This record gives sequence, C-alpha cells and structure tokens, in this order.
Amino acid sequence: MAPKITHVEARPGHKLHVGFENGESRLFDVTPYLDKGVFRELRDEAYFRRVRPVTGGVEWPHEQDLSADTLYVAGTPLPSSRSATPSSRHDRSHRPPAHHAARVNRR
Repeated sequence: MAPKITHVEARPGHKLHVGFENGESRLFDVTPYLDKGVFRELRDEAYFRRVRPVTGGVEWPHEQDLSADTLYVAGTPLPSSRSATPSSRHDRSHRPPAHHAARVNRR
C-alpha cells in the first residue's frame, strides 16, 4: 500500500509531481492514459493543471482519478531532502565538540 499523498503538481508534458507523507516524491507520466476514455479530457493542459490530492489518490474536477498505489509504484522516484546526506549540524549532534573531548581526556 502506498503512503498517503500530501501534494500534487501538474508539470509540462502531462506529468505529475507527487509528494508522499513518507517524504518521497515521484514523477508520473500521464501521457499513456490520454487516449483512453475519460482521460481524454486531460489532454487540455489548463484542465490537466486542475489536479488535486484526494483520499487514496489524485483527482480532476470531472472525477478522473489515479490511485496513490499507481502513482507510487509506476512513478519515477525523485531526489528529496529526506534522501540527501545529513547536514553537518546533524552529523555532529552525537559527538562532543573537539575542544570538549580534549578537556575530558586530560582528566
């Protein structure tokens, strides 16, 4: 089961940038769906940009929808701040400062 969607943003080329509650982001290409039934309306870029997150996925005003599972599994993972290298401040948080360690060692 996919994490809950926290935000979605329409991107050029009928792509969706989808953010999930676990901090991950995915880029999902809607192009393969644009020739299928109700999804044809998404060809209109202005309408496509009206996407919004809903419980269990994303939806457009005329009720076209994609599930969170589809967006998560078939989407391309994007770099996120969560997967970045820890900052130097965080990295040092578990070690005493060098000057403090030196004083402790002399006692």
